[in-house]
Amino acid sequence: MNETQSNSILVPAPTAWPFIVALGISLIFTGLVTHAVVSIVGVVILLRGAIGWWFDVLPEQKEELVPLTPSTPIARSMLAVDYLAPGHRIQIPVEVHPYWTGLWGGLAGAVAMAVVAMLFGLLSQGSVWYPINLLAAGVMRSLAEAPVEQLRHFSGAGLIAGTLIHGSISFFVGLLYAISLPMFPRGATWRSGLLTPVLWSALVASTLWTINPTLNLRIDWGWFVGSQLAFGLAASQVIARTSKIATMQNLPLAVRLDLEAQGGPEEKSQL
Repeated sequence: MNETQSNSILVPAPTAWPFIVALGISLIFTGLVTHAVVSIVGVVILLRGAIGWWFDVLPEQKEELVPLTPSTPIARSMLAVDYLAPGHRIQIPVEVHPYWTGLWGGLAGAVAMAVVAMLFGLLSQGSVWYPINLLAAGVMRSLAEAPVEQLRHFSGAGLIAGTLIHGSISFFVGLLYAISLPMFPRGATWRSGLLTPVLWSALVASTLWTINPTLNLRIDWGWFVGSQLAFGLAASQVIARTSKIATMQNLPLAVRLDLEAQGGPEEKSQL
């Protein structure tokens, strides 16, 4: 080793590929609420960045020599360090809502959303069956090709299909609310109940033309966003008002590894 190398250290060479990969991922998700072409461009950029990043590491990692500078004394700071108190959010989440509360929240949101949707049907088409048949048209060809007059009338198959679609999606989103709400800071219940439906509406608006073309042609976006807001507020409030249960983050490591037992049967049953 020569004198230059003895005063230097090998470090990974700088690279811009991680930033390019991040740009590609951002464009992919941006295309979900703008245009499919944006997502396609994002995929191309992501693949190019991943390949470039790969060859920066394999078959040999690119490195460079960085000269070492003589160490200089560092002035000692007189500032004290504040340590985190026990129970701080470093143990996220220390308490969670039981998953069954997500089902109740999804049910409450489904009812609130259905009320707004049926109100829209009455005011715009004079029929509560119109929004139900529109939703069912996504899986029923007979309703997808039906005229507006037929969509205003009761359809048994449409009611069953619309209820299954609406109920399954509502329960799924309710579970997501129950899982995610404990991860947000205090006071986020109302904000999440307002912001999440707006983001969901943007996602639906960018993909509905492929999922349910009939609904996409005849949907009233003002009423749609209103029904989503009704769902979000109802679901988030029902879930937020339920009591939380402690997670295993509160237990010592030995207990989490089943090396030791802690508490009685009642306490264990709540974990």
